[in-house]
Amino acid sequence: MNPLIQSRPDGTRVVVLTPGKRVLFLTKDLELIKKQLSGELDLEMRDLCPEDLLDDINTDAMTPAWVCFRHRPEDIALDAYAGLIDEEGERVFGTRSLMDGDFEVIVSGQRKGTGSSRETAPQAERWCGVRVVIASSFAPIHRRNNINLGQLMGDHALLARLQDGEEVPLAEFTADYDPATRAILESGGLFPFNARFASGEIDVAQPMTVERPMTMTEKIIARHLVGVDQNGAWVKPGDTCLVRVDGGYSHEFTTAQVHTFLQAECGEDYTVPNPSKFAVFEDHLLYADGVERMAPFSAQIEVLRELQREFQRQTSVRDYSARDGVSPGICHQVAREEFIDPGEFIQATDSHTCMGGGNNALAWGVGATEYAGLVRSGFTLVGVPESIRFELVGRLSPSCTAKDVILSILSTFAVREETLDRVMEFGGEGLGTLAMDERATLTNMATECSARSGICEGDALAAAWLAERRDSASADDFTAAFVAPDPGAEYAGGVHTIDLGAIRPLVALPGDPTYGCAIADLGEVRIDIAYGGSCTAGKEADLDAYALVLREALESGRGLAESVRMYIQYGSESVMAHAVEAGYTEVFERAGVEIIGPGCGACIGCGPGVSNFAEQTTISAINRNFDGRSGPGALYLASPLSVAASAVEGRIAQFDSGMFCVRKHA
Repeated sequence: MNPLIQSRPDGTRVVVLTPGKRVLFLTKDLELIKKQLSGELDLEMRDLCPEDLLDDINTDAMTPAWVCFRHRPEDIALDAYAGLIDEEGERVFGTRSLMDGDFEVIVSGQRKGTGSSRETAPQAERWCGVRVVIASSFAPIHRRNNINLGQLMGDHALLARLQDGEEVPLAEFTADYDPATRAILESGGLFPFNARFASGEIDVAQPMTVERPMTMTEKIIARHLVGVDQNGAWVKPGDTCLVRVDGGYSHEFTTAQVHTFLQAECGEDYTVPNPSKFAVFEDHLLYADGVERMAPFSAQIEVLRELQREFQRQTSVRDYSARDGVSPGICHQVAREEFIDPGEFIQATDSHTCMGGGNNALAWGVGATEYAGLVRSGFTLVGVPESIRFELVGRLSPSCTAKDVILSILSTFAVREETLDRVMEFGGEGLGTLAMDERATLTNMATECSARSGICEGDALAAAWLAERRDSASADDFTAAFVAPDPGAEYAGGVHTIDLGAIRPLVALPGDPTYGCAIADLGEVRIDIAYGGSCTAGKEADLDAYALVLREALESGRGLAESVRMYIQYGSESVMAHAVEAGYTEVFERAGVEIIGPGCGACIGCGPGVSNFAEQTTISAINRNFDGRSGPGALYLASPLSVAASAVEGRIAQFDSGMFCVRKHA
């Protein structure tokens, strides 16, 4: 139970600040944070405006990768906010700074908790004594993780009342939630709620929504309601549902917590009822040993690996462990290749789980607590999200890829928070011009838009792609399984037409994928590193793009710029086989590219391709570029075409066919 929740004699439950406890304001002026941490300053909400507070605090800042190598929340909390760095490159929060500050409330600005789904971020706050989190808005996975830990969330007006000594009714913190979510918060988190649910103390009523046109998301959820005929149910945004989960996965960054939590809640000999539906992957930390700044954590990483092996042995879930140091690939890529099918509902412990939406499935990331609950029960609690629809028309220019499309959406719709906590639905005749790998890029980066997920309509191309990769189903089978929106479906975020032909090559500026700029307007930016890989950009179509640019450069007598190191990393063994068969490895080697085996790496700072110095500049095709995530240097995001062209030019450049020949003769 949250200790700030108190019961009055009349039965009213109220939230009251504890006398002597403190409130920490995460201000844009980092010196004010340091003064609060040192105890020389305390602030009141009335001293500040919301505009004074930090926006877009990402989970990498709250718990950077090296902190996540610990799996016990009490150990993670020691270095809460270790990734928040000042202009001198120094940590704003030292070890135990938050823990020893006697804070029970923490305050920030817009979009708190963007980025990775890592539950370690709210765990770090809670195990430091924070029990109320205040912000203008929250990223959806982070919001859910807070709820599952029993953390109250509110706005700045509620905090001002608390600081004035008011007893604020608990109902004002939970008014926007459904009854089940309120019960989770009032129970102190998901595990206490599950115990009450299992004992029959509380129940979750299924929605009573009458027949209505539905979006793709709504139709998939309606077909997965527990105990309800899938052909006779309807849902609407805001409904709370118990939903069957078709499958999911975790990786060595997260499985240790899942295993530990299940042992604590269900006993050492717990079981998983449907192990064939779930999987573990060894992909995220495979190359961490080769990064100098990760070397001190090798023992902790090995503990994570062993705990994942222990979980797999105990549960018999599908095993995608590395063999002889070679990973089958990145979980999101392998999952879409091998087992995510149209109309399914997939949950996994990573924010880029939404990549499965390219297969016309509904998929999103969850924290370790929620995953532990659903892998044990086979179902989970879902609040039906709103949707926003993008009708794609036209065709991309030869200089652009889907990465430019999503960077354009980020710099417009996401900045305005029109995608926040909504499912991004992609359709229209322009979608049919995009390869399946390109559609996966759109849905993969829905999480960068702080969306709940992304999902694409199915078509003949999708059916053929899936049939090629499944032994037991034909294209007709997949065509029959596709989920399409009903005519008249309602989109709270609106329906927006995107002309693919009007998209220009873009980059996301260092620090956040949300803020984009046309390469043509960027000016001269010299680079030191070019990286092509990750779940977003290590697919077959991405390798086609790198090879196209580099082959054209070689034919013009060019290679990588003398000052640039370029890395290309395969997203899966299947992608690697595609590159070998197409002759790309020879092209890459001739151009001077360093080739890396399947898996994650530089994207999370755990593999070749990271920067080593603040003075270095990287252009990368990964999905997010938070400060420090892939090394201390400045990092720009761009499409595979632009990354390869920049590697040849030695500066950030867009690709135009024939550009190297022109440059050669200039």
